[in-house]
Amino acid sequence: MYNRAEAAQTREAFWTVFGQYMAPQQSAEGQFINWINYKTGEKHIYFKMQAGNHSATIGIELTHNDVELQQLYFEQFDQYKKLLLQATNETWLWQLHATDESGRTISKIYTGITGVNIMNREDWPKLIQFFKPRIIALDLFWSEVKYGFEALR
Repeated sequence: MYNRAEAAQTREAFWTVFGQYMAPQQSAEGQFINWINYKTGEKHIYFKMQAGNHSATIGIELTHNDVELQQLYFEQFDQYKKLLLQATNETWLWQLHATDESGRTISKIYTGITGVNIMNREDWPKLIQFFKPRIIALDLFWSEVKYGFEALR
């Protein structure tokens, strides 16, 4: 069992390794970017990768405090659902107005895997194989649809 400091150090080590692995990968627009802390350019739209002791998820989180505006963003993404499917070759889960770990109302579009543990270094290749193609696909998707969100600012 890990103490809190060891667990934090192990998680940080994974994300460092993943960041180094992704560093040579250019974005859809030909830029070198920080894949771990992906910047969408929109204040309330985030691409999140999370890994825990039993599972990992990747997705789009909408965090606008105004739930009606959050729903408008979600509906705008729904207009691009086919493009997301084309980019990822997967059907993702769509959840309007969920509650995050902090108790905030968010909406999310995501996918995940189970049976992986970020604390187990032997699972790191599985986690990297899960995250890499999906964050690249999200980047490609975003490069095609981001201008459709300018009117919602």
